[in-house]
Amino acid sequence: MTRCGFLCFLCFLWPFLPGCKKRETDVARGIRKEVLHRGLAADLSSLDPHLITTLPEINVASALFEGLVAEDPVDGHPVPGVAERWETSPDGLTWTFHLRANAKWSNGEPVTAQDFAGSIKRVLTKSLAADNAAMLFVLANAESWYQGGLTDFTQVGVAAPDAHTLGLTLAHPAPYLPTLLSHPIWYPVYLPALEKNGGATSRDAKWTDPATFVGNGPFVLKANRRGQVIITDKSPSYWDAANVRLNSIHFYPAEDRESEERAFRAGQLHLTEALPVGKVDSYRRDHPEMLKISPFLDTYFYRLNTTRPGLADPRVRRALARAIDRRAIVEKITRGGQSPATTFVPALPGYPAPGGLVEDVAEAARLLAAAGFPEGQGLPPLDILINNSGNHRIIAEAVQQMWRRIGVRVEINNMEMSTLLAKRRALDYSVLRSEWVADFTDPKSFLDVFRGGSNNNHTGWNSLAYDAALREADRTSDPAARLKRLASAEAILLEEMPIIPIYYFTTVRLVHPSVRGWHPLPLDRHPYKHVWLEN
Repeated sequence: MTRCGFLCFLCFLWPFLPGCKKRETDVARGIRKEVLHRGLAADLSSLDPHLITTLPEINVASALFEGLVAEDPVDGHPVPGVAERWETSPDGLTWTFHLRANAKWSNGEPVTAQDFAGSIKRVLTKSLAADNAAMLFVLANAESWYQGGLTDFTQVGVAAPDAHTLGLTLAHPAPYLPTLLSHPIWYPVYLPALEKNGGATSRDAKWTDPATFVGNGPFVLKANRRGQVIITDKSPSYWDAANVRLNSIHFYPAEDRESEERAFRAGQLHLTEALPVGKVDSYRRDHPEMLKISPFLDTYFYRLNTTRPGLADPRVRRALARAIDRRAIVEKITRGGQSPATTFVPALPGYPAPGGLVEDVAEAARLLAAAGFPEGQGLPPLDILINNSGNHRIIAEAVQQMWRRIGVRVEINNMEMSTLLAKRRALDYSVLRSEWVADFTDPKSFLDVFRGGSNNNHTGWNSLAYDAALREADRTSDPAARLKRLASAEAILLEEMPIIPIYYFTTVRLVHPSVRGWHPLPLDRHPYKHVWLEN
């Protein structure tokens, strides 16, 4: 055989030789089998919907559970979930939800109104220490029962007269209730599974292990390999299973943005959670069809431990806030359409935001000196706690340099997310990297975080005047007047400064062109039952 003939023969055989065919990527196989591969910002500390607090946890829980109300896949407005319909009394205080007769748990048992009522009672049991329990204080007498002032749970505004009817009685009118109910804190849990695995109010219950898990969402948990992958498969018992097109979702916690982007390029992910700041411009230039930048109701901020020496003085806290050049951070570091956070609450329709923060290094130095720490002398060193994933170190290093301009000594401490959350709960920090994603599209979703007694506060700060302004807003029926009272509460927050807003987020991620049904949403919560893959 001639050399030319031999080469032609090899070219003919090449596709059939073992090991010579190009390996099918996870993305290509996923398109063929309707298996979505998506990245997460961090590993999960829990899959218990009543204990989760971070967006990666919500991203997974929303596949495994469904509340009374779901979210529209295009704009996020409330749509029927387990409740097929509901009505409200003329005074806005009584809501009646009618549950679907075909709603089932993943073990085939029916989802009942009693499941929802029992789950609400679980969240409001103080020993569970659910961070988002205060979101249920909208119910009549819920806060009193949670705090122990009321001992009869039948006096709390929840009733299940039959298996398919749930009544909620509110402490005050809350026209935003339907969007509030789509948050995981309102999801039902299958209480018999909890009782068999540690008890209904145990934070360490094993019921979320794949072998014992019971959910009511479009997907069911099949594997949870910490730090590697979480696998959810389509649930055959879900009431709307016929319209769920994905067969499985594989969630991958990312150690860092760089590894997540490399996995996307290697065909291992259809979706990333975010993108390294250094890659944004290149994708914007070379692959704009894959780069998705969308508005997002999320504020990046630093919590300050107001019980620490130095940070107990609001003048020091205001000095730190004034010394930060937020515009430099969004223009030179994040570079993904983010905007400087001059307030804690992002722009919302009709909300008259109070006067915001501006960089003023001279004023920062004056405030620090007035507090007794001229040029930082005598002020204990600050430690900025950040978690491993994301662009947090780059931002913290920039803030470190900005604070050094007024003489403040700063160190940066990097740790796993679970460790950071434990330190946050224990107030074992001086400065803590934080963010807050709106639970519903209203300023109250942000401002309630720092209400006295809130399980999400974690600053050691509380203000009677702040709490009073929030209570007045709750009891104000006129929408415009209500928003003004909320703005007056935020003005107190910005004057006392237990937190330092840095910037308002956008979502900056990579999305493979095969992903369908994925729309920009202000809360970045995407109903997976409406997502599919198409070559």
